[in-house]
Amino acid sequence: MNGIKKILGILWIATALTVGYFGITVMGIPKITSGKQEDLVFGIIILFVLMPIISGGMAIFGYYSITGEYSDDKE
Repeated sequence: MNGIKKILGILWIATALTVGYFGITVMGIPKITSGKQEDLVFGIIILFVLMPIISGGMAIFGYYSITGEYSDDKE
């Protein structure tokens, strides 16, 4: 079971990188550069509030899973 948790930790980190890339390139920067006021506000919220929370949380969860924080036989 601990091996599966470590593999899923790698998957969580890969998903965090994918979500971060998608959020920045598809949702964040195009909204900021569109020129409309409502898109600018939405783009700033996505880039500086939501992306660090979402990708950072997923990456930290994956890191803890890889390092064995969730293992059944903690020392």
